[in-house]
Amino acid sequence: MRIAVAADELTGVAEALPAALRRRGHELNLHGAYSRAERADWAWASERAARDVGDGRADQAIVACWTGTGASIAANKVRGVRAALCGDAQTAEGARRWNDANVLALSLRLTSQAALEEILEAWFRGSSSREQSDVENVEHVGRIESQPG
Repeated sequence: MRIAVAADELTGVAEALPAALRRRGHELNLHGAYSRAERADWAWASERAARDVGDGRADQAIVACWTGTGASIAANKVRGVRAALCGDAQTAEGARRWNDANVLALSLRLTSQAALEEILEAWFRGSSSREQSDVENVEHVGRIESQPG
């Protein structure tokens, strides 16, 4: 799977994230602090990774900043992106299942190496629900983003 990855600094699990994804067999598009050619700040880095998803250059993305909140907010501004800030495996599993999330946001401050492995396992094991109410909710989110103001 093609995964866009962005972090605003190489601290905490940001250093381990690319290797953890490559061990799982993913092809990476690296942004922000992972690329000397790009601005590393969370808004710019997260936007680049999210645009990879929105434009079809990546299947999913993982974005990270100190709290994960800014990275999630920036990613969610890109059409077609459903970013979820996940601090544990259960949240990651639910985000994939019920929200069909395609961008995982992580906190560099709170995510331990052990939690990272559990979150990634749940995220990539998960798939979107086909239950009618779940599908309708995701479709409604798509309509919300296409409405003016």
